Amino acid sequence: MPAHDLPLLIDAARIAGRVATSFAGKTALRWDKPDDAGPVTEADLAVNDQLRTTLGLARPDYGWLSEESEDSTSRLNHDRVFIVDPIDGTRSFVEGGRTWAHAIAVAEKGEVTAAVVYLPLRDRLYAAAKGQGAWLNGVPIRCAPARVLADATVLAAKPALHAHHWKSGAAPTFERSYRPSLAYRLALVGAGRFDGMITLRRSWEWDIAAGALIVTEAGGRIGDRKSLPLRFNNPDPCLDGVIAAAPDVHHALSTALA
Repeated sequence: MPAHDLPLLIDAARIAGRVATSFAGKTALRWDKPDDAGPVTEADLAVNDQLRTTLGLARPDYGWLSEESEDSTSRLNHDRVFIVDPIDGTRSFVEGGRTWAHAIAVAEKGEVTAAVVYLPLRDRLYAAAKGQGAWLNGVPIRCAPARVLADATVLAAKPALHAHHWKSGAAPTFERSYRPSLAYRLALVGAGRFDGMITLRRSWEWDIAAGALIVTEAGGRIGDRKSLPLRFNNPDPCLDGVIAAAPDVHHALSTALA
């Protein structure tokens, strides 16, 4: 089944890229979501509509969970569900940047089985199928080789370094970097460009699902901030933070966290 779904996700992502890039980022109509939930643009909604049509016609028996669709408990009645972020990194899109992505995944009974993270303006398409590996533009990828945490480069927002998150009362030594899109951060870990990523805030499933499979199929480990396994298509589609990394770095980060 993963091999059956992956070509569909790849085709849908490439179509989504054409839809999104038909809008000019800085001039696309935008507004802010309620409760300080961030910006949304007309491009987000157009991509969401395209993906729901394309994927829904191909797999009418799958459920649907998307950042830009009103959630429905009906998805819980489906063994398989699409989990979608039409544009992950909307702020980058609004600013005219290139670091935004389409993140599309299929989860079956809580586990992601096929996934794509596509950055159209960088021409990078990350893909994975359960038990079959992960790829960047068709070339197999692997997580970074083993290294100690002090030599690692970790993608993290500055709040993750606050002292109260760490057992020792201070963040451990590592080189910090950052990218706007959570899905892209995970894909970069899977590709071995960075040794790990952490986010310690509650995270929406649509930001994580696609990248999670890319990490694990590339040989990495992923869990929530307590190192518990991630499950998807939950009634409340939020996860308790995420740690994703090559196995040794994942262990070091998990051990150091309070």
